[in-house]
Amino acid sequence: MPFSIDFLDDGRVLEWEATADGAVATERDDYTPRFYVAARDPASDLDLTTLQSVYDQHPDVVATEIVARRPGFRRDEEAVLAVDVGDIDRVTPLARQARQLSAYPVGDLACFNVDFSREFRYCLETGADPTPASELSTLRLSVPVTETSNDVYGQLSVAGDAVTGSPTDLLTAVQGALESHDPDVLICSTSEIVPTLYEMATDAGIDDFSLSRWPDVDYQQLASRSTYSSYGRVGHSPARYNVPGRAIIDESNTFFYGETNLDGVLDLVSRSKKPVQELAWASIGNVLTAIQICEAHDRGVLVPWNSWRHEFYKPMGTLHDADRGGFIFAPEVGLHENVHELDFSSLYPNIICTRNVSPGVIRCDCHSDREDVPGLGYSICDDWGYLVDVLQPIIDARDEIKAAIRREKERDDPDEDRLAELEGRSGALKWILVACFGYQGFSNAKFGRIECHEAINAFAREILLTAKQRLEAGGWRVVHGIVDSIWVTPDPVVDDEDREDLETLATGITERVEIRLEHEAHYDWVAFVPQRESDAGALTKYFGKVAGDDDFKIRGIEARQRSTPPFIEDVQRDCLDRLDATRSPDAVLGCLERAIDELQAGNVAMERLVERNRVSKPLEGYSQNTQNMAALKRAREQELAVHPGQDIEYVVVDDEKSSRDRVALAHEAIETYDASYYQTQLVRAVESVLLPLGWDRSDIRRELSGERDAVLSSFGATNELS
Repeated sequence: MPFSIDFLDDGRVLEWEATADGAVATERDDYTPRFYVAARDPASDLDLTTLQSVYDQHPDVVATEIVARRPGFRRDEEAVLAVDVGDIDRVTPLARQARQLSAYPVGDLACFNVDFSREFRYCLETGADPTPASELSTLRLSVPVTETSNDVYGQLSVAGDAVTGSPTDLLTAVQGALESHDPDVLICSTSEIVPTLYEMATDAGIDDFSLSRWPDVDYQQLASRSTYSSYGRVGHSPARYNVPGRAIIDESNTFFYGETNLDGVLDLVSRSKKPVQELAWASIGNVLTAIQICEAHDRGVLVPWNSWRHEFYKPMGTLHDADRGGFIFAPEVGLHENVHELDFSSLYPNIICTRNVSPGVIRCDCHSDREDVPGLGYSICDDWGYLVDVLQPIIDARDEIKAAIRREKERDDPDEDRLAELEGRSGALKWILVACFGYQGFSNAKFGRIECHEAINAFAREILLTAKQRLEAGGWRVVHGIVDSIWVTPDPVVDDEDREDLETLATGITERVEIRLEHEAHYDWVAFVPQRESDAGALTKYFGKVAGDDDFKIRGIEARQRSTPPFIEDVQRDCLDRLDATRSPDAVLGCLERAIDELQAGNVAMERLVERNRVSKPLEGYSQNTQNMAALKRAREQELAVHPGQDIEYVVVDDEKSSRDRVALAHEAIETYDASYYQTQLVRAVESVLLPLGWDRSDIRRELSGERDAVLSSFGATNELS
């Protein structure tokens, strides 16, 4: 069970297995990656033997053979050409040449199993299981933000200990930690630590410094940094490096490790066959695709290089009906007492599994006369779709993990390490289940199909309407509902003795729709927030007090927004406490007054005013003098590299300025802040709390003392212009 796989320049492959006595390497020199070429149209009369002779003459091709495989889930086995390649980096160029062969016009040929990541391909083709057999040892290396752009570090954190001094001092500390910890995993605050340490060693004349476990190979660069855009959001992908014998987790470029922990990562390693290092930098969709590829591989189905699935013909009326999302009930704006929230457990994944929604069986030819999907009339084949086999084990595993978490928490002395492991695994699986629905509508998905996306939404709408009707018939009033969640309160026109028990109703709905409806929470009260400048309810902005608990559930308002400074968040949460205790807007305004006094007195610590915003473009791309632009100017002045897609942190020191002096970066020595600016942010946050009670900013202005009217008026004018 190799936890890491290295590819050497001479063609050898190293499999690293974790043992109780340290990592052990096994060399292989017989591995040849494989891709496939087939006719794009199964009805074509492509001459594979001629194509085979062309590839046989290529110096990078080791061998070819004609084999039987399924080029898609809707196709039976047919003859395809398998091409074995001498170098793993030559797979894509060789596949690209298939399109350029003069004997075959572009479009006649299709290539399969081409764009796999290196370690994943190796595990898939050799059957190697990358799940570690023993616990992995780790070592964390981190540098402060002020050092990230330096060619020579003056400070480095090694295993939690800050080391300062000369390059020799830092390198000696790293080498000592490597010897004492012998880590299988290097957790780096940025992957640039790897080449920088080697450059420091070279400059200092230290020849024996190495992070690697393999002699003569120090490190390899796998990819350069890049900026990308996904659904209108700019992201940044740092350069990726490989150190033989150790997996690298780059904390600036990891979703699953950042959202869960190493246990969550390892759970997905076992399901996706992507080793630790690759899984750590992979996106949700990338991991879901890997799991689906494993299922396709087991079924003898090849993986298309490029998606070319056409959308099935639909009449105009069906297009109109299909182009809708999940069902939403407009929230009743205001504060509601005694509210219960009910959620369908993993609604979309369970729809896929209980209704057999899968690309290979949706709108099948063999049952075209049936109308299985409500409102759309699509048929679904009786044959079991592959997507069900992908998702059902994940659904079952997460249910088991959640049950184990409940049992552990009910113990008199819960094992915190065990809880952390379970919660990490549960969180990792949750993200896969969250993504599986949207993946079906993603144009570049390897196995997606838009008709699956439409069918899932159609079933979801029917299920939520069924739940609403049954709950209302049982004596409950729906105050909000969105996709898979529904909030109810006792209907005041129904006598208590005539109202059905909520748990009984949930059980009945579960049996009817075949998906578990769970009682998520009971709230003493829930407040649904209206849209700014409108009386309509904001669909995802609400907050409520969990019954019998000190916690609030908060969605959409400032305390949940990643850019909100800690001081603003703390004040908003204090306001929620006062609202819960008093139901009084005056008490909430008292919190605001005290916070403004603290601001004006200059008593707020600078670290509590730090804003964190994502940079969407390079400095030259900004045409408006925004705070981000000012922050980027300061970063450039200090030779700090901040790329589009990365975050930048700063304190607003004078919002009236348009120069770089408008803000100060979080790591700088900051002597003052713009109290007026932060007062505006405070009022906005308090307005979010009071809007459900019918109080807007004009009411807040009127109630507060005269000396603050200027600040509040400024806030109002700003919002009226926006």
